[in-house]
Amino acid sequence: MNILVIGANGQLGHQLCLTLATLGHVKALTRDDLDLSSPLEVMVRLHQLAQTFIPDVVINSAAYTAVDKAESEPALALAVNAQSVAEIAKFAAHQRATLVHYSTDYVFDGFGHTPWREDDVPHPLSVYGQSKWQGEQAVMLHCPKHLIFRTSWVVGTHGGNFLKTMLRLAAERDQLRVVADQVGVPTSTELLAKATGNALTRLVANANANANEADTRWGIYHLAASGETNWCDYARYLVAGALQRGAKLKTQPEAIEAITTAQYPLPAPRPLNSRLNTEKFQTTFQMQLADWREGVDHILDQLIQRPQP
Repeated sequence: MNILVIGANGQLGHQLCLTLATLGHVKALTRDDLDLSSPLEVMVRLHQLAQTFIPDVVINSAAYTAVDKAESEPALALAVNAQSVAEIAKFAAHQRATLVHYSTDYVFDGFGHTPWREDDVPHPLSVYGQSKWQGEQAVMLHCPKHLIFRTSWVVGTHGGNFLKTMLRLAAERDQLRVVADQVGVPTSTELLAKATGNALTRLVANANANANEADTRWGIYHLAASGETNWCDYARYLVAGALQRGAKLKTQPEAIEAITTAQYPLPAPRPLNSRLNTEKFQTTFQMQLADWREGVDHILDQLIQRPQP
C-alpha cells in the first residue's frame, strides 16, 4: 500500500508512521508540508503531491486540539478540523483511496453514564467538539471509502499530553488538584496505530478476495482502550507508576486531591461522560482492545529509565 499520513509530527501521526511502515510505503506530511489552517493550500498541495505519489490510503491525524483556545479562535478551529478535512476527503475520493480520519468523544455532550455508541446523536458543547463533528460530516459527504475513528484521552511518548504534564507538575509540586467527575479512558497512540493497521489489513484482504463486491465496513467506529477511569485516579496511577520506576517526584499519589469540574472552570465545557462503546470495532475487525493501564504502563516504561540494581 501507498499510505499518506497527514499530521506526521503529532503524537498520533508519529506513531502511525512507525507502525504502518510494515504495510507499505509511508509518505509523511508534517504541518510544515501541509498547513490545514488554509483549506485552499491543502487542496492545491495535495493535488501537486498526486503527480508523484498516488495513495491507496490517506490518513488524517492532524487536528486543531487546543480545546480552550478554540473558543476564541472558532474560524481557525473550523478551518483545520472541518474545511480542510473536506478537501482531504475530496482528494481521497478522487484518488479512489481509503480515508482514515480520527475524531473525538467531544462530539457528544457527555451527559449520562452509558458508553456512547456510534449511532448516538452528536451534540457537542464546545467549538472544538463542533468543529470535529463538522469534520466527520465532511468525510461522510465527500469520501465513500472512509473509516472515522472516534477516540478519547489520547496519550503517547511523542508530543505533549496529560501524562507528561502530570509527571512534570509532580516533579515540581508537593500537592496536585485534579478533576475527578469526568470519566473516560486513556488511549495510547500505539493502540490506535495498531488498530488502524489491523483494520486496513482486513479491508484490503477483503477487497482482494471480493473485488466485485462493495465493502460494508466503511463508517464510524469508536476506538479506545478498555476500562474506564477519571482524571484524578489516572493522575494517581501515573504518579504511583512513575515512583515505582524510580522517578524523582515531590508529589505522592495520596497527595493528589480530587476536585469537581466546577472547581476548575475552563473556557470550553468538558464532557463528564467520555465513555465509548467499542463493541462494533472489536467485532468488525476481530481485535480485542487492551486495558488502558497496559498502554500507560508501556509509555511509562519508555519515558522513565529504571535505576540499575
